[in-house]
Amino acid sequence: MDLAGAGPETTSRPASEINVQSGMPRRHLTRCAASRSVQGGKDRADGVAVLEFSVRFPRKGRHISILSLFSYAIDKCLSFLGELNLAIVARVDLLRRIATRRGEFMLFALTPPRLSTVPEKAQEIAAVTVERLEPIGVDGLILYDIDDETDRNPHKRPFPFLPTMDPSDYLDRYLKTWNTPVVVYRATAKYTEQELCDWLRSQEIAKRMAVFVGASSGEKPVALTLARAQQLSTEVNPDLLFGAVAIPERHTRKGDEHLRLANKQEAGCSYFVSQVVYDVNAAKNLVSDYAYECHDRGLDPVPVVFTFSVCGSMKTLEFLRWLGVDVPHWIENDLRHAKNVLDASPEHAEAAALELISFCRWLGVPFGVNVESVSIRRVEIEASVRLAGLLRGMLLS
Repeated sequence: MDLAGAGPETTSRPASEINVQSGMPRRHLTRCAASRSVQGGKDRADGVAVLEFSVRFPRKGRHISILSLFSYAIDKCLSFLGELNLAIVARVDLLRRIATRRGEFMLFALTPPRLSTVPEKAQEIAAVTVERLEPIGVDGLILYDIDDETDRNPHKRPFPFLPTMDPSDYLDRYLKTWNTPVVVYRATAKYTEQELCDWLRSQEIAKRMAVFVGASSGEKPVALTLARAQQLSTEVNPDLLFGAVAIPERHTRKGDEHLRLANKQEAGCSYFVSQVVYDVNAAKNLVSDYAYECHDRGLDPVPVVFTFSVCGSMKTLEFLRWLGVDVPHWIENDLRHAKNVLDASPEHAEAAALELISFCRWLGVPFGVNVESVSIRRVEIEASVRLAGLLRGMLLS
């Protein structure tokens, strides 16, 4: 974790700077202990919980300024308050935040049940989802539109493709009690113009948003291009907020993802959602280039939502790589040698989120945080919910 993410690293080394080791997950780096101030064996009479934090730093490592350290300490305190499940952040008006290009919001993403799921089971899954997420107070939900992407990668898919329910149908039929805005993904290659127009007309702008996703490869036959889908949205339902995906790995390979984002923003995109982030430096490079490209074009950056997830097994990590997610070798090493992969992976997600949050605040780019849960294993789903609760505690109201 780059603790200098809260500000630019200076070349001079004044006496006010101290050494801090960076780049490791929380269990290897900094521990904070929270305790109540006790008088006579009881909590303070005024009922105020006093949090005492003890931070230890090794002698060697990266130099950061006192200001950067202070920002890091605040973020770390917020993180631990999230771990303690204290409700320090109230829900925000997600639609307004995005429309006004402000950040600091929390989303949770999932896939609809399999297409073969019977209605009774689908309703049960929906009810459990609402029950799990309600205590966290997420500001919105994301429903993915799953498509077969075997054309994106010549290697064998680690997990077989299983069609899922249409996200919009699942929302309408089974998630009627969900009470925050929902972002519905639309894989544009699957739909005709008429199908998309009919869907756009039916969306309530006070409850729904969209993310349009293009074809997974240039060779895939498409019924509708991404650019045309964005154009139709502005024509058919101009008040519907829609976004697009941001892919840091593509920026690493081609160096032009920031131009894609700026072009999509000029075409009407109100926000961007990244794929799962493991390579923090790639994400920072992208958001930095995007911010300065917006400055050059006279644009205000729109919120960039960073997606994080837990990894329950090395096969899941293999699948992420198959999807195009870059996982740094040192993270793979740590997960491979961990006693429990599912215990280790949330710490990497927390470290990545903390670094990106600090960096975006310093850079002045509005951001959101999204936790993705696409596994059917209960233990992984519950780990994702815990991670969402933890990351929620990092956000400012």
